[in-house]
Amino acid sequence: MAKLTFKPKQSAKKLLSALPTRARDVISKRFGLDGSEKHTLEAIGQIYGITRERVRQIENFALASLRKSSAYSESAPVFEELLKHIVDQGIVVKEESFLDDLAKNDDPIKNHLAFFLHLGDDFTRLKEDDEFHHRWTTDTYHAEKVSESLRQIYKTLSLDDVIGEKELLNSYVAHVKETLGSNINPENISRYLSISKQIGVNPLGGWGVAHSPNIKIRGMRDLAYLVLRESGSPMHFREVAKAIKKSFGRDAHVATCHNELIKDERFVLVGRGLYALTTWGYTKGTVRDIIAEILRKGGPLTKSEIVSKVLKERYVKENTIGVNLQNSKQFKRDDEGRYIVI
Repeated sequence: MAKLTFKPKQSAKKLLSALPTRARDVISKRFGLDGSEKHTLEAIGQIYGITRERVRQIENFALASLRKSSAYSESAPVFEELLKHIVDQGIVVKEESFLDDLAKNDDPIKNHLAFFLHLGDDFTRLKEDDEFHHRWTTDTYHAEKVSESLRQIYKTLSLDDVIGEKELLNSYVAHVKETLGSNINPENISRYLSISKQIGVNPLGGWGVAHSPNIKIRGMRDLAYLVLRESGSPMHFREVAKAIKKSFGRDAHVATCHNELIKDERFVLVGRGLYALTTWGYTKGTVRDIIAEILRKGGPLTKSEIVSKVLKERYVKENTIGVNLQNSKQFKRDDEGRYIVI
């Protein structure tokens, strides 16, 4: 957390003293400098009995007057310090994160800092849109290049991707250096990623497309997917439920967890209560279905060959495979003792 050497409330009070009473009150209410919530133009208009457009005019006039005042010049150290913080954090910063870093959990101080940013000549606020969050910059060219690099990295991601932070950062560094040159502080790369609305991180630290179920968790199925993906091997539904509780602090009833796994195409039942991810290459279906698919692809096979291949798909006993092979309506043995599909 960055430390401020000035006192935002006192500095703002000194600045606002240069304004007439009503203009000072409008600015205080608009930015939440009086200890209350930020007021809308309409709310302030109702207080004074004037239109919201008139309130806007008073606000703009007040800010312009402050920039021309001697109090503004005397506040130069405040603006210089905020400028240094933004530059140190990469020249373009996510508004929410930047204010949190300077005044964590202190909303009144955040309001005062936001006021200084809106007032200062060196700062430009880029409003949020479908791609990016609200952000501040001291160099709009640099900010646009950061946005361009974020768009490029987003295009490389599919909905199924869940990428480790280190891997994503390494990939992003290449895009950033391509657009901004090599003089980029690696510590600021993750700050850039937080600006994007299209790229997100899940509770286990995996990155991907922000609206994908692997990143934006909507329910137990998504939590189960992350748990299995993290484990890297099949798990019993009871263990999945326990892992959800341990990793996410979410209660997961065993029976409900089992039912959710059955319904989702991302999961495959590979044994008694054991589930794997479809993306791991497991085939859906019963043991009999698996045997039939193996024989269709591989042609006639001996029992031992079939057992070996089925055990790669399912966690079952060899006897279970043998019993399924005895189904005379689906399988038969050829003259060489190998099994084929009828």
